[in-house]
Amino acid sequence: MNKALFLDRDGTINYDYGYVYKVNEFHFITGIFDLCKKAQNLNYKIIVVTNQSGIERGKFTEEDVNILHNYMKEEFKRKGIDVTDVFICPFIDNMHVDRKPNPGMLLKAKEKYNLDMSKSIMIGDNERDIEAGINAGCGKTYLFSQNLEQYTKANKIYNDLNELKEVL
Repeated sequence: MNKALFLDRDGTINYDYGYVYKVNEFHFITGIFDLCKKAQNLNYKIIVVTNQSGIERGKFTEEDVNILHNYMKEEFKRKGIDVTDVFICPFIDNMHVDRKPNPGMLLKAKEKYNLDMSKSIMIGDNERDIEAGINAGCGKTYLFSQNLEQYTKANKIYNDLNELKEVL
């Protein structure tokens, strides 16, 4: 069985300016490449799981998101990192199985890539990311946040991705 490093997108991979869908508005967070490189060296599959309700809200199209994700994956590839897959949930409805905190996207990845969820890790910047990881059975969850004092179900809160790579 394989293991995965699940990453939320906005606020974890890139700065979240609200409904990011244009390449020129996509700015990588310092440390994300080093974190993913280390995870890849430890044989984690890198899988992005992202709520993109802007699609259903009519703010941008699925094609816009695909263009952005192709750019994102190419930038990772230029750093020697293979993003295994990107799963998106375009829906607003919080009851949809794929919309985090529901585990649908992670469970689809589990089936597709034969993942051992107990050896997999979820990193996100929002409690709904953490809950999705817990709901999918991830062995560890880490919250990436500037607020180190907030309540979370995550194993730990980090405000620096470079520190986070040390726990892989």
